[in-house]
Amino acid sequence: MALTYHVLDVFTERAFGGNPVAVVLGADRLSASDMQTIAREFNLSETVFVLPSTSPGHTARIRIFTPSRELPFAGHPTVGAAVLLAELRAPLGNGHGDAIIALEEEVGSIRVGVRTRSGGASFGEFDAPKVTNPIESLPEPEQIAASVGLIPAELGFENHRATMIRGVPSFAFLPVSNLEAMAKARVAPQHWARAFADRGIMGAYLYTRQCVRGQSAFHARMFAPDLGVPEDPATGSAAASFAYVVQEFDALPDGVHKRAIEQGYEMGRPSAIALTMSVTRGKLDGVRIGGYAVRVAEGVLKF
Repeated sequence: MALTYHVLDVFTERAFGGNPVAVVLGADRLSASDMQTIAREFNLSETVFVLPSTSPGHTARIRIFTPSRELPFAGHPTVGAAVLLAELRAPLGNGHGDAIIALEEEVGSIRVGVRTRSGGASFGEFDAPKVTNPIESLPEPEQIAASVGLIPAELGFENHRATMIRGVPSFAFLPVSNLEAMAKARVAPQHWARAFADRGIMGAYLYTRQCVRGQSAFHARMFAPDLGVPEDPATGSAAASFAYVVQEFDALPDGVHKRAIEQGYEMGRPSAIALTMSVTRGKLDGVRIGGYAVRVAEGVLKF
């Protein structure tokens, strides 16, 4: 069996930045076990498999795998797959074009608006699945801090404190005092399980208001060793849940609010995630995640 694949760098306008994702086309003859084997071979944070849609009005069905397991939803695979399908299926007119790519994912239907342009990176933006579980506080700050190689005094700023949101997957959100502390953060295996895995948390999302770029609102890092991802250069699904953390502590007024999140700098893969939050009557009622993506490689997978 020979399958065409493409590798895209997502949440960046330049090749070799952002978060790489492999997208395997024509994957309907593969079993879940086959997909997991291929994802381990690529060894990227996620690999996407494109299958024919099963319901009307959809462009394709996709399945998403980390090197160790399948995910019902993930942000940069959604953007990467949508951008690729738009570029392959929607011809450019006058050097640019717009497309709506409707993807069936395990979490449900995700619609992605894609803007393509000749000779440049394409931009994809999607409405994130709603978070229905409440924000929970994380106790034991000493243990939480130790799990990411920090001390308790380096956790928290302003009124922000360590929290978690259960979802697909569940994330911990750890406010960090400054960039210096962010730079030294790391996974401490001897503390990780008790702090996170035993609570069902798959990823720890660290964030601070101190940023490298002047246009960024937050600087982030994300560790998910239990998903086979020691560190992720850009995490759209965590950014979508992070919107609820922002609203919890910053109490945004009614209206539409845009925030740029930078990530991946400590890995040498600078990334930029566009977060858009809609607030009505003091409640977050809509979240959009967007970013650029560029194709950097393609080939044939012999399986």
